[in-house]
Amino acid sequence: MSEFPDVPVSDLPDDAVVLDIREQDEWDLGHAPTAVHIPMSQLPERVDELAPFLDRDEPLVVTCRSGGRVQRVMPWLAQQGYEVANLEGGMRAWHAAGRPMESAGGEPTVS
Repeated sequence: MSEFPDVPVSDLPDDAVVLDIREQDEWDLGHAPTAVHIPMSQLPERVDELAPFLDRDEPLVVTCRSGGRVQRVMPWLAQQGYEVANLEGGMRAWHAAGRPMESAGGEPTVS
């Protein structure tokens, strides 16, 4: 069981800012329009890009395809001072719920 909260897709507004840690090819297939994209493999060197999300009243919601990578990243982000939460079901749940998505070309999807 994770020490970090799960946030259901239905609890987030369409314009919610989430941190998407999927790789570039996954991002290109489809992502939330207001997501911040930093692949998990690049987080250590790019963590400063998340500075605007420190000291907020709500947690930074983190997502990947289905939640596995998020479970590995959230403890590290918490050590860096971020209050974090998991997007329950990841981008698969976002897509299945019919939430807005963009892609690099074609119909947005999640693989």
